[in-house]
Amino acid sequence: MQISRPYLMFLGDVPDTLAAKTAYGIVDWRRDWCLGQLRLPGCKADLGLPDISVEEAARQGAKTMVIGIVNAGGVLNEAWVPDILKALESGMDVASGLHIRLGSDPRIAEAAAKHGRQLFDVRQSDQRFATGKGTKRSGLRLLTVGTDCSVGKKYTALALEREMTARGFDAEFKATGQTGVFISGRGVAIDAVVADFISGAVEWISPDAAPEHWDLVEGQGSLFHPSFAGVTLGLLHGAQPDAFVVCHEPTRTNMRGVKHPLPTIQQVIDLTVQCGQLTNPAIRPVGIAVNTHALPEAEAKAYLEKVAAEHDLPATDPIRFGVSTIIDRLEAEFPRSRAAS
Repeated sequence: MQISRPYLMFLGDVPDTLAAKTAYGIVDWRRDWCLGQLRLPGCKADLGLPDISVEEAARQGAKTMVIGIVNAGGVLNEAWVPDILKALESGMDVASGLHIRLGSDPRIAEAAAKHGRQLFDVRQSDQRFATGKGTKRSGLRLLTVGTDCSVGKKYTALALEREMTARGFDAEFKATGQTGVFISGRGVAIDAVVADFISGAVEWISPDAAPEHWDLVEGQGSLFHPSFAGVTLGLLHGAQPDAFVVCHEPTRTNMRGVKHPLPTIQQVIDLTVQCGQLTNPAIRPVGIAVNTHALPEAEAKAYLEKVAAEHDLPATDPIRFGVSTIIDRLEAEFPRSRAAS
C-alpha cells in the first residue's frame, strides 16, 4: 500500500499515551509529514502538534487522516465515525492500524465510494503474494533481529536509515509492521500475512535493487519466542539479509507474555546465522543495538562496552548514543565504490 502525505493525526479520545503509540512512532520519525493532530474531548495524549479540525487540515493540504490509535480488540469506536466521515467528505483518504476494516462500517464504505477516497487498513492487505523462492536478489539488505519482542527493531532500522542517508549511502527503511508502514508510507504488516506467503511478501517488499543500495528491513518478534518465531523465521528467509543487527533489552529475564527465559545475544547470533544461511550463505552480524532506557548513563555505557568486547561487535543504544559505530562496521564489511562514497 502507498499512503499519501501529509497526515492529519487522529487521536480520538484515547485514555493515555500508550494507546496512541502508533501516532507517537510516526511523529518521532516523520514529524515533517504531520500537519496537526485531532483530539476529541477527554483525550489524554498530545503529540506536540497543532490541534486542528478536519476542515483546517484539508485547507492545509492533508492527504490522509491517520487513526494512530491502538485499543483492546482493535475495534472502531462509534465516537470516531463522524470525523472519519468528515475527512472522506473533505477529500482525504483514511488509514487505520486497527484490526477491524474501516470499510466494515457501511457508512464509511459508502462515504469512501461516494467521494472517491481510499481506505487503508494497514494490518490487512489485499495484495496477493507468491510463496518465497529464496532466489538471490541484487542489492544489499540488513535485517534487525531481536532477543525478544519490543526491543527496538523498528527504531534501530530507522536510526540506521537516517545516519546512512546522511553519510551518502543509498539506503531505505522497509516496513513490516503497522507503525512502520505509516512511517514509510508503504510496506506490509507481515504478521497479518498467511503463513505460507510470509517470505514471499518480504521478497516483494525488498525486490532486486542497485548493487550498492541497502534495504533496511524492520524485524518482527524473535526466533526464540514461542508465539512469534514462525513470523520471524519467514521474515528472515524472505529478507535474505547480507547483514543483521541484534536488538536487546538488558533488564528482562523472561520473554514478553510467556515464561520462557530470554535467550542470550550469542544464541540469537548463532541461530540467525544458521537459519539465514538457507537464503544467504554469506549472512553476518554487524552490530548490537541495546535499549538502555532503564539504565543510568554510566551503567549503560559500561554495559555496552562489555557486550561489544564479548561479541567483537559494535554495541550501542541507537536512540541514546547513535549508530555510527555500527555503520562504520557495515562499511568495513561491505566497502562502497569510490563513486558511491
